[in-house]
Amino acid sequence: MIMITLNSKQRKLLEKYANKIESVVIVGAGGVSEGVTGKISDELGIHELIKVKFNDFKDEKRELTEGIVNSTDATLVRLIGNVAILYRPAEELKDRKYEKELNKLS
Repeated sequence: MIMITLNSKQRKLLEKYANKIESVVIVGAGGVSEGVTGKISDELGIHELIKVKFNDFKDEKRELTEGIVNSTDATLVRLIGNVAILYRPAEELKDRKYEKELNKLS
């Protein structure tokens, strides 16, 4: 899968949708293990747009988020406080929830 690049309007749109969702993965004392990365990848496969909350490792959240993005083929929408908003389009075109609106803004 190819990581996509979002422009500022597309980021804003995804941020708007992300306001309504809860964090589905929480990074705690165990850090970002393979299990956590796998869970993030699974959740992206289901939801496309997710939030990852950092309860621990707050000082390293930028670096950890970069590693998550690289290992899950996701795109970082925004890092707000201790929450990373990640996006990865569904594999099947018919399952993509945001594609049409994002394309209008490209």
